[in-house]
Amino acid sequence: MSNLIVIGFPKVEEAETVRQELVGIQQEHLISLEDAVVLEHAEDGHVHLRQAINLAAAGAVSGSFWGMLVGLIFLNPLVGLAVGAGAGAASGALSDIGINDQFLKDLSETLPKGSAALALLVRDSTPDKVVERLRSHVPHARLVKTSLSNTDEEQLRALLQKAAQQVEGLRLA
Repeated sequence: MSNLIVIGFPKVEEAETVRQELVGIQQEHLISLEDAVVLEHAEDGHVHLRQAINLAAAGAVSGSFWGMLVGLIFLNPLVGLAVGAGAGAASGALSDIGINDQFLKDLSETLPKGSAALALLVRDSTPDKVVERLRSHVPHARLVKTSLSNTDEEQLRALLQKAAQQVEGLRLA
């Protein structure tokens, strides 16, 4: 079972940076993400979702391959490629895997204007090692929402607080 963790940041750039760092951490098998979306509540009041994966583009690529293959079989690869790409893009755009977009939009509206959040759907993780790797971002981060149990959420809050104190101690030294 996956858990939702939403972490707020004062600026969208920092949320994007953390998401990119998590991709590297994921390759080290310290965290396994199903979805990672940056939510932005812009100064003008508009809400923007920055998905990690563009499902329509992924569907178009997959559809193009299968369409061209079918087209080769029936001796018309260009028509097969075009039909496959269109069908793949449509199916990719219609499939909503990961975190529900409407939930994310509603959550984005609760953020202060000009700020951002990073919504993660975490399948598995080693929280202490992940927080340690992201320590430089912890002083700006705040836990917005989780689907963790109360005990696990408190442990995560304690890890974040400890990391923030360590960063602050290094700044004062």
